[in-house]
Formats: sequence, C-alpha cells, structure tokens
Amino acid sequence: MLNVGDEAPDFTLMAYDRTMIRLSEYSGNRVILAFYPAAFTGVCTTEMCTFSDSMAKLSNTNVTILGISADNVFANKLFAEENNIKFPLLCDVEREVIKSYDVAIENFGAPGFTASQRSIFVIEEDGSIGYVWIAENPGIEPNYSEIFDYIES
Repeated sequence: MLNVGDEAPDFTLMAYDRTMIRLSEYSGNRVILAFYPAAFTGVCTTEMCTFSDSMAKLSNTNVTILGISADNVFANKLFAEENNIKFPLLCDVEREVIKSYDVAIENFGAPGFTASQRSIFVIEEDGSIGYVWIAENPGIEPNYSEIFDYIES
C-alpha cells in the first residue's frame, strides 16, 4: 500500500483522445490522480464532473487533474464528451497502474472484472505522494473540500 511520503509509481497511459500521458512529465507540478471504477456510473459521473467544474478554482494552484479507470478509450472518450470533462481520462485497460497504486477491486460489476477502487492521490512537485484517500467502497465520494483545501495550502 502506498502512503504519504512514498515515491509515486511512474506510468504511461493512453488518454481518451489517444495521446500518451506520462506522470513524470508533470515533474515540478502537482497532480491529482483520481481513480474511478467505471465511466457512466452515477458516483463516477458526479466525481469527474465535480473535478472538472473545479478546474477554474484550481487554475492558479499549479495542479493538473488526471482521471484513471480500467475503461477503454472509446468509453472514456464518450464519457468525457457527454459530461464536458475538461481533463484527461486515462485508460488503464491492463490494470498495471491500478495494481501499482494498490487500488484494484476484483469482480466489480461482473465476475472476473477488475476495476479501480475510488481513490485520490496528490502527487507533489518532487514526485512524492502528499495526500492519499481510498474509499471503503466504490459508492463513496471523496471529500472534495478536503482535497481542495490540501491543494490550496
């Protein structure tokens, strides 16, 4: 399990627009990694829209938001377009990043399907983890105020 102070595992994933995103390219900036179980589910939609709607509020904090799920590019593209999500949604179809951040949940919605537990990691400018929140179950939303207060502090 990853904890505050640990080095964030680097990764490269394809975004819904087919660009490749590498975490280490954001070195010197803060990054909110928002793992979500599945596009188009109620809580995931609320969460990603809340983050997207908050981007203006966070614009002068030098932070980037990246959503990560096991969904493919087609699902994440449609999800982003239909919900006007303004940050990259990354596709971890191989579940490598989900497993490296220790947030995999097995049999999510269907036997044998592995998704990510709803979780938030704030990666600091130096690549260390500064904030961690992992839901007890995927139906719980993060405490947005707590995350934004942390970012703004």
